[in-house]
Amino acid sequence: MSVTRAKALAALVLLVPVFFLTGCSKVSELGFPGGVTSVNNEALPLWQGAWIAGGVVGVITLILILWPAVFHRPKVGAPEFPKQTQYHVPIEIIYTIIPFIIVAVMFYYTAKKETVIIAKSTTAMHEISVNGFQWSWQFSYLDAGKDAVVTGTTAKPAVLVVPLGEPVRYTFTGNDVIHGFWVPAFMISIQNIPGVTNQLEFTAKKLGEYPGRCNMHCGRAHSQMRFTVKVVTPADYATYLESITGSQA
Repeated sequence: MSVTRAKALAALVLLVPVFFLTGCSKVSELGFPGGVTSVNNEALPLWQGAWIAGGVVGVITLILILWPAVFHRPKVGAPEFPKQTQYHVPIEIIYTIIPFIIVAVMFYYTAKKETVIIAKSTTAMHEISVNGFQWSWQFSYLDAGKDAVVTGTTAKPAVLVVPLGEPVRYTFTGNDVIHGFWVPAFMISIQNIPGVTNQLEFTAKKLGEYPGRCNMHCGRAHSQMRFTVKVVTPADYATYLESITGSQA
């Protein structure tokens, strides 16, 4: 390969991420919708930042691989192996410090976002208990009384109805084995563990229906352990609670 071609290849490697980033205004969510819940507002920037950091590290690593392969190939008549550089203390220190800084920065922002996401307030307007069992879900609307319960089956998955724009506190428990409450569009995943109570509080911000499923392998019918989260207006939510109270839906 000529020097001109090699330089063109190096330029192409540098331009690829530039073309990718120019389209970020349209694909900036990177697979997850923004503004669906209060959790998305916190988690989406972290998700985007992780991809950007990974992309930068990937491009730099690719350049470090291609550069010696293109520009430091053995010359005709040269020794079989080029000059080897080892035990170079400054380089080894740099190679140690840079990954440490990358991990430390990502850990800091992850911990910061997680603290906000799992924070509990005293202003939750509703409480819903989410119980996972083999192989479906049970949703208990605690602020509507002990009889406001919806239980799903593998043939008829349960629907979790939540109000738009009102904070809800969820309590997660498990009956038999470990299950995982996962709503991809909400960027939420939390475990239902027998004997352990987990809680999460968030606010739904967009009307619509969002599929959910168990993301912990919990047994034979794990793949059928599905549910739907339906976000409705507060008025429709109040009507819904009235319709299921005492019905054991």
